[in-house]
Amino acid sequence: MASDYYEILGVTRNADKEELKRAYRRLARKYHPDVNKEAGAEDRFKEINRAYEILSDPELKGRYDRFGEAGVAGGAGAGFSTDFGDSFADIFESFFSGFSGGAGTQSRRRTGPVRGDDLRIDLTLDFLEAVFGGEKELRIKHLETC
Repeated sequence: MASDYYEILGVTRNADKEELKRAYRRLARKYHPDVNKEAGAEDRFKEINRAYEILSDPELKGRYDRFGEAGVAGGAGAGFSTDFGDSFADIFESFFSGFSGGAGTQSRRRTGPVRGDDLRIDLTLDFLEAVFGGEKELRIKHLETC
């Protein structure tokens, strides 16, 4: 995987949202697995999606600009995680709705909790906690379906 998300999308570091979107759409069309059957196209498509997800979100883009991949990487010790499930579907819905003028697309949002869904909380860590780890007591409020 290329190390620079700006390079993956072929944009400069000062690209605005519209320029990012144009670059993403152009590359997504070119490397979409349903369109491009070449070996490696699917991996390239995943790289493009990851780059766009990070650079189109102002908070994630800021972290990426400051800390690189480590600032946006999910996993143990990083303190950050990204779930692309619904947002990935939303990107494709908005992307492909342009071909038919928006007609005929149905929103497939979840109507309730799904077994196995993750609970998400915001957790503020100082630098030393993020680097060396530590323990925090959490109280998580959640709704239960009757």
